[in-house]
Amino acid sequence: MDISLIEVDEADRAVLRRLIELYRYDFSEFDRSDVGPHGEYGYPYLDNYWTEPGRHPFLVRVDGHWAGFALVRQIPPFDMAEFFVMRKYRRTGLGRIVAAELFHRFPGPWQVRQLRSNPAATAFWRAAIRYPYTERVDANEVIQEFVSHP
Repeated sequence: MDISLIEVDEADRAVLRRLIELYRYDFSEFDRSDVGPHGEYGYPYLDNYWTEPGRHPFLVRVDGHWAGFALVRQIPPFDMAEFFVMRKYRRTGLGRIVAAELFHRFPGPWQVRQLRSNPAATAFWRAAIRYPYTERVDANEVIQEFVSHP
């Protein structure tokens, strides 16, 4: 598996926008969202990744094919705002590899959040985070906090 983690430039913004639609479709199972009047879920923060400092959009390729994306915010701490691996590539280790690379690229304090209604995501992140972490649960989310290092 040849994996590439690519910081998104303007030329690939449309690719990211389309992959976000797939992600939002999958995620609607957990957040109960509906498509808007134009048949799209949309993502209101997408353009901010090119206009606000501390936002980092990434696309993932496997063997030359689009396979997912990650949106990282530097608040601080670093925050995994969104993380998506297409179904075909799930349970292949791709998500763990991409997460490890992002934690390596952005050393320092992190938080990773999941909806409580999505226990599969919580199980994934508990396995993917290779640093000692603390975990807390609030009304809607499970949150892991840790410090990564290069």
